Amino acid sequence: MKAFLRRISPKRAVNDFTDQWRQPTPHRWQILGVACAATFALFMLLIPEGEHVVPPRPDLIFISTFDENRTEAQIIAANCANQELQNELQARLEEREELRREMYRTLGRATFVDVDEMEAQAEAERAATDESADGPTEEELALTLTEYCARGAS
Repeated sequence: MKAFLRRISPKRAVNDFTDQWRQPTPHRWQILGVACAATFALFMLLIPEGEHVVPPRPDLIFISTFDENRTEAQIIAANCANQELQNELQARLEEREELRREMYRTLGRATFVDVDEMEAQAEAERAATDESADGPTEEELALTLTEYCARGAS
């Protein structure tokens, strides 16, 4: 087998092809067309067509940790308690953010950086992003939350 494979050379194959192509034969283009068509037909027969199967719809199982018989007042009370917790967490995050800013101000003053100018730029950027944000303001949200919780209490 090694002896057979040793005699096969791509360079010799290309040379043989060019020698045959340069010979003046009257039906060269027709033979080339038939060869290309046969190759194309074999490829089309052997390459399988992709068939996409629609996946079956999944079976949904709803898991509820809440009582199915809750009243609207109980739902509102739970929502209000959760929102108060979220407000407390947000207040803590804002407090931590202010503490971090104060630490950076102290570091900036210790390294002779103009902290006031940087703070003014940051405040301007924050104001620009707050103005561009669409949606209700903090006051509108607080009023709505108060009204929402009052509706559950009544």
